Amino acid sequence: MHCRDCGEKLTLGFVENEGLVPYCPKCGKFKFPFFPVAVSMTVINKDESKILLAKHVGDEDFKLFAGYIKKGESAEKAIPRELKEETNLAAVKWRYFSSRYHEEKDVLMLNFLVTATESEIKLGEEIEEARWCTVEEAKTLIRKDSTAEYFLNGAINELGKKR
Repeated sequence: MHCRDCGEKLTLGFVENEGLVPYCPKCGKFKFPFFPVAVSMTVINKDESKILLAKHVGDEDFKLFAGYIKKGESAEKAIPRELKEETNLAAVKWRYFSSRYHEEKDVLMLNFLVTATESEIKLGEEIEEARWCTVEEAKTLIRKDSTAEYFLNGAINELGKKR
């Protein structure tokens, strides 16, 4: 591992209450790990009877909607931007649900339960298919043993508590 500022090879140094942390001898600073953050969206309709799933171009599996948070952008700003880019739907309201590290892409996923309009879907370049599903259909279609399935199951449990 190398310093992201100067390129020097990092060593490990001890930090109280943190343990061993990468250290740059050239910069003289500890370099805590850095990785991207993205929003994951469990998109539901207004009456909470349907869940919107996406199939990305070149992918066989249905997933939840997701997108990287841009530099200087908040998660709350990324949600409506990403949903609009990918489906042309408006995010009406949202609330944070949970987070999970997604090892496959080395990203921290922040999951939100997002209520969206049910107007006409116009797919962006990344999405091959988007489909409103019942809860049971969504559970069947979502990629098994995935971060998306983890978030979907949590959202379904949360929605079930409200009924």
